Amino acid sequence: MNEIANQYAEQGVGSIFLYTHEPHPGENYSHLTSMEQKFNHARDLRDKLGVNRSILVDSLDGACHREYGSMPNMTWIFSRSGIPVYKSDWTDAASVANAVDYFVGVRQRRRDGERLAPFQVQRLDFHNQDWDAFYEGLARNGPKAVREVDEAFE
Repeated sequence: MNEIANQYAEQGVGSIFLYTHEPHPGENYSHLTSMEQKFNHARDLRDKLGVNRSILVDSLDGACHREYGSMPNMTWIFSRSGIPVYKSDWTDAASVANAVDYFVGVRQRRRDGERLAPFQVQRLDFHNQDWDAFYEGLARNGPKAVREVDEAFE
């Protein structure tokens, strides 16, 4: 996602990362009990995963996360006027890039004089299920996180 954010920044597209919570707490990144702890987790995420976008930290009770759907890995795209133009319950770089390309193209089409009217679209996208990367992330949180996910899959 950093690459996409960098690519489109030149075209005036902003990008943020909203840190909500650890979906699979463990010994290293436990259940959040304070904002100080939450900020520390967000900084570690930034450093370990190389997130170079601005990171906003949700409230301790997750109010923003709940307001926008509570899914574990969502992406939203908003127009400059704050209208949601894309919502995905899973972050997939190819899907996001496709959507940003489309909406940047809409901006250019309007500049070219097209009279465009909005309409709703629903589609099914696909993401790569990289179990090695998933378990690598769980391992960062600690053995408890790995164990609980393994038990859930049994």
